[in-house]
Amino acid sequence: MTNPKTAPGPFRTHQLSSGDPYELSRGHAIYAAPTGHDGAGPNLRGGLVLDTDPLAPAVGVDAGIALSPDTMRAPDLAVGLGPERPGWGTTAPPLAVEYASVGQDEAELQQKITELHAAGTRWVWVVRLVGPRRVEVYEKGLAVKVVGSGQSLTAPGVLRNAVAIEALYDREAAHEVALRNLLQRKGYESLDAVRSEGREEGREEGREEGREEGREEGREEGREEGARSVLRAAIAARAWALSPAQSSRLDACHDLAQLTAWTVRTITAATVDDVFA
Repeated sequence: MTNPKTAPGPFRTHQLSSGDPYELSRGHAIYAAPTGHDGAGPNLRGGLVLDTDPLAPAVGVDAGIALSPDTMRAPDLAVGLGPERPGWGTTAPPLAVEYASVGQDEAELQQKITELHAAGTRWVWVVRLVGPRRVEVYEKGLAVKVVGSGQSLTAPGVLRNAVAIEALYDREAAHEVALRNLLQRKGYESLDAVRSEGREEGREEGREEGREEGREEGREEGREEGARSVLRAAIAARAWALSPAQSSRLDACHDLAQLTAWTVRTITAATVDDVFA
């Protein structure tokens, strides 16, 4: 007698529509429950960190990927989706991330990892939200590796930067890493590099003035200009364009605290208007 759990099921990927709460495994429908409260924030933060990496290809959240005519998987995060177009993706991402919380079906998770590996995914990172925070690294062809608190993950050829596991779930850690990534996209290695450039511009202004007052004003102007450069870089990295009114408002602002606050808002704001709200 055929085992119903191993025999092919009747469903095909073309029978699913966007928004249907199911994945498919060899024709069997797998119910995909809504994300729990403890996983919703980490999903967002992990996506932000990975999507802003200077080297990373596009990152998708719950993107449906048709691995075969009867198998469709939707990793929590998929790094490397290819060009955006209607319908299901058809290429397995090189890196996928799954968040595992209370009620996780371990057998189904392992089956999902096996199918992603078979389709071409090299890494699957499983972020464990129950018990000590840790990430299980499933690299195709290798034994599972567990990465704990204080350690980092790498994906050579996909990500430029190592990812501290805390950045995949902790809000402050994720924002710090995302800001660094956005700055690197604009040629700055870190926020300290921007500050250093601002201080140097200030010193140069002071030298040209030849007076202590001139030096101090130059330093302040340099810091302000550096802060404005950071803000413009962060806005450009989100693929936003400033309106003339917003650009004028930015140029007229001489409050370093306000410039910094706007820069931080670019990390989580939905639109450029929200940054200046």
